[in-house]
Amino acid sequence: MYLWEGVSEFVAVAESKSFTAGAKCLGISTAQVSRQISALEKRLGVKLLYRTTRKLSLTQEGCVYFQDCQGILKSLEEAEQSIVSLDNIPRGKIRLTAPVTYGEEVLGPLVNDFMLRHEHVEVDFHLTNAMVDLVDGGYDLAIRHGKLDDSSMMAKRLSNRSMFVCVSPEYVKQHGVPATLSELQKHNCLMGSADFWGFQESGKNKHIRVSGTLHCNNGYSLLDAALKGIGIVQLPNHYVGTYIDDGRLLAVLEEFREPDEGVWALYPNNRQLSPKVRLLVDFFSENIGINV
Repeated sequence: MYLWEGVSEFVAVAESKSFTAGAKCLGISTAQVSRQISALEKRLGVKLLYRTTRKLSLTQEGCVYFQDCQGILKSLEEAEQSIVSLDNIPRGKIRLTAPVTYGEEVLGPLVNDFMLRHEHVEVDFHLTNAMVDLVDGGYDLAIRHGKLDDSSMMAKRLSNRSMFVCVSPEYVKQHGVPATLSELQKHNCLMGSADFWGFQESGKNKHIRVSGTLHCNNGYSLLDAALKGIGIVQLPNHYVGTYIDDGRLLAVLEEFREPDEGVWALYPNNRQLSPKVRLLVDFFSENIGINV
């Protein structure tokens, strides 16, 4: 047990970037945390943390030790949970991250449904469009879409995401519809953060530069503008699928639509999925297509 002294305290402080927050997380005093980490540094013979009155950061040795210890503690937690889960009741916390809009629209309701089914599970659900590091952030799982580049992650495909170019019947009555990609230049295209749209023509991906009277980095605002007949929009299926189905939007240029992107569950490849996390991944896989 001697080897474990100070390790939990160090990881808690490194994760929270605060002695006070780390102590609160562990349910012990700040003084006790400080003593344990000081003893750990003395035993290892290295400085793990830079401490000033205003800032706390890891030394180079601290960064290496933190990554190793965080993984060890996570494995220990999962080992304990696997024993607890022998009663077939999932328990404990799941840390999950996902893109903001997709998380709000699709995943949020599913997380709530999952928690209704499994009352002993606690979910820490963080929405961000930043590509956070799962290991450094202490996340069990990330949901991402599109092309995956990070080979250090294991991935399971949960569903597909399709991009549609849509227009309202009212817009069509006044302006018609583009029949070719070049005809997009004649139309009012409602743009997000980029000034180009993606297509596929003759088996090759193409980026077509578009222009229009509205630039907005919020998909719901672009959707509302399209529904009101202001212009043409390109958005994923979880925004427009319902409106295409009921006829309030018409999908155009379908022959040029890019292949579907994957919606992925990612987790570190050095970590076995705990039973509760695997249960959540399976729940997403079974239900995402229903809600999109």
